[in-house]
Amino acid sequence: MSEETLNIINDAVVSMKKATEHFESELTKIRAGKANPTMLDGITVDYYGTPTAINQVGNLSAIDARTLTIQPWEKNMLQPIERAIIAANIGINPQNDGNIIRLFLPPLTEERRKEFVKRSNAEGEQAKIAIRNIRRDAIEQVKKAQKEGLSEDKAKEAEAEIQNITNTHIILIEKHLAAKEKEIMSV
Repeated sequence: MSEETLNIINDAVVSMKKATEHFESELTKIRAGKANPTMLDGITVDYYGTPTAINQVGNLSAIDARTLTIQPWEKNMLQPIERAIIAANIGINPQNDGNIIRLFLPPLTEERRKEFVKRSNAEGEQAKIAIRNIRRDAIEQVKKAQKEGLSEDKAKEAEAEIQNITNTHIILIEKHLAAKEKEIMSV
């Protein structure tokens, strides 16, 4: 393979890894029955006029399988944290006792579990689309290189390698989805 095609393939691999990692981080935000502080990732609190991640304004911890606690580092952050959680619409009402915020996760119903499975499948589909777009862009780059003098054999070889990498990442996403679905549906 030429150096040019190796660069195209390496760029595609890096981009696909990033897409897969993003998908994995999105899956951790989908609740599967157990309390996990990563469920609150993505929620921002108004910290003196600056949107700040919730884990930057307090200590998040899971005290048992269905309870999360948030211990703010400053007492005056209790109200903004509470408002941010309500605004995030994650289906949990915060309980503020003046020192700490508790989040009690209700047990998941069958209907809610199916909803979470649908949401994870939608995330998986988004990740697959991203990977296919990366594949398309990489193949277009190979074809462009072929017009600029790359031999047809090397172009076909590079396209086959790109397709193999794509298949590997899509299978990885499918495995993560299957594991997440099993985790969500187990009572």
